[in-house]
Parts: sequence; structure tokens; C-alpha cells
Amino acid sequence: MSTADGTDGGDRGTRVDREAAPAVVGVIGGGRMGAGIAQSFAAAGSHVTVVEGGAGAAAAALERVAGGLRRAAERGALTEPVERVLARVTVVESVAALPATADLVVEAVPEDAALKARLLAAAERAVGPGAVLATNTSSLSVTELASALSRPARFVGMHFFNPVPASELIEIVRAPGTGDETVRAALAWTHALGKKDVVVRDSPGFASSRLGVALGLEAIRMVAEGVAEPEAIDDAMRLGYRHPMGPLRLTDLVGLDVRLAIAEHLHATLGDRFAPPELLREKVARGELGRKSGQGFYAWP
Repeated sequence: MSTADGTDGGDRGTRVDREAAPAVVGVIGGGRMGAGIAQSFAAAGSHVTVVEGGAGAAAAALERVAGGLRRAAERGALTEPVERVLARVTVVESVAALPATADLVVEAVPEDAALKARLLAAAERAVGPGAVLATNTSSLSVTELASALSRPARFVGMHFFNPVPASELIEIVRAPGTGDETVRAALAWTHALGKKDVVVRDSPGFASSRLGVALGLEAIRMVAEGVAEPEAIDDAMRLGYRHPMGPLRLTDLVGLDVRLAIAEHLHATLGDRFAPPELLREKVARGELGRKSGQGFYAWP
């Protein structure tokens, strides 16, 4: 893995010994990604406060974390009883209720730059000046989000992957104003979760989304052109290139609406090679969003 300055980091990403997890963590957003982030930090020993507006949504967020912990326990992936880990998780309904002692706050809300900027600025006001703020964006400009903050040196991109507890990678995104100490902290916390890192400079789509979306969009074009059925395209990449799953099934898991939003952002910033296929727009307009809606390129009972 590479270091923040682009030099060789040796085997840092594969180290076995774990560094200490942050003692107190805030997570803004209790959806699938936010709940997975909260679960991962709680399992590593952190006290986690999840922000999710509304009593019903807050209860659902806590249940997502609990459900993830139960599944981890069933797989033998949890070193403590579920109840003990869950006791370290609190859900609140306002960013202002984040603990002032937070070491790290991760924003994990939908890919809406204005929403993210507003919530990050509110989090900066709620926590101490030494806290690190991180965004889980998969494609938006970390540099632009930093412009909403008074302490941009304490801000970094930490791009988690779904499902967070089982994924190996966190993509660390460094904006021009991100401080060295902040990057070092993000790397240490990545390793504390037992995950590997890649460090990239802030650019549209970073490394993972830019390449992943390019492959996914071309696969969608192939379906539209009748080159092959989705299963055949996915099998070609899975069996021929050893991808863990094909680009169309992955699109269903990520969400067609999410993939469309990322593609539109990359189209605007990088040009026509990321123009969303009309088939993708049509499926999103019909509500065929993938697994979360029950239908995408595949049926999800």
C-alpha cells in the first residue's frame, strides 16, 4: 500500500498487529453503510454514537447494527457477546448531540454534496478541535466538502465498502488541505479495524469508484446493445478475471440510483466517457434500483 506522500509503505496494509481503535466515534447516518461503520468500530472497542433523524429511523438504525452483530456472531467473527458490543452503541437524533469527546466523526449520508457539507459543518461545531472528521463519499470532491469547514486540516475521506464489516478495504482520500497527522490517524484506525488501506489524492471518483463505475457502465451498455444477458456478462468477469462478483450484480447491490448519481458526477467532471447509459436512467425512473427495491438487473425476492 502507498503512503500519504505516494512513497512505498511496505506491508503496512497487511500487518497483523492492530493499532488502537478510536475511543469515541460518531457516525452521521444510520443506513446500511453507516450501520456497518458503527458496527465495525464498536466491535473494535470504540464507543459509537450514531446520528439518525426521527425516533423511528433511529430505532431502525440501532436494529441494523444489532442485526449485523448477530450475523457476525453466527459466523464466529465477533470476539465478545453481541449484547456487550451493542452496549457501546448509542443512537441520537441530532448532530448537535454528538459527544464533544469524539476522536473521529464519519459522515455516511447519501451522495448529496450540500447535505454532506451542512452536516459536517454541524459536526465540527459539536466536537472538540482535535477531532478528525471524515466523509464516506464514494465520488464527491473531498476538497469542496472541506471548504465548508473551519479546520480542513482535520478532514479526510474514508471511503468504506459495502458490506463494511466484511470488506477488506478503506480508501483514504487526501485533499490538499488534509494534514499529515490526520492521514496518519486515518491509517491507524483503518488498521485497528483489521482492514487494508489505499491512499489516493482527491480526484473525481478517486481510484475505486472511477474504475468500478467505468466497468459497470460498459456492462450496462452491453446489456442494452444485446451483446449478452446480465448473467453471462457477470460470469465472464467472475470466471475469466476472478472478480468476486460481476459488474451488474454489483450494481444491483450498490443501488442503480447510487451508481447513476456517481456516473453523473463523473460525467460532469471527467467527460463523456462516463455518460450514463439510457438503460440505467430508464431503470432508475421505473424504480428498479437493485436489491433494495427487489428488481434491478436481477430479481431479488
